[in-house]
Amino acid sequence: MAKAVSLVLATVNAPYGANLSAHQLAALIADPKSASDFNAPVFSFFSEVSPALQLQFVEEMGVDADKFSHLSGYALPLAA
Repeated sequence: MAKAVSLVLATVNAPYGANLSAHQLAALIADPKSASDFNAPVFSFFSEVSPALQLQFVEEMGVDADKFSHLSGYALPLAA
C-alpha cells in the first residue's frame, strides 16, 4: 500500500473509530449518497486531508471525487 493511502486511512479512520479499507473509502468518495448521508470519514477526507494527499489518493484509487465535492455544499480543496 502506498504511503499516501496509509496516511489518508489513518486520518479518516482514527477519529471516528472507523476501519475502512482504501477500496471502501474510494467507493464512498465516488458515491454522491455519502454527501447526503453525512459520512464522517468521507467528510474527514475532504476537510482534514491535504489537497496534495487527496489528489494522490484519488489518482491511485481511480476515484472521481467531483460528485461528492459538488453535493457537499462545503468549500472543499479538491473541488478547486
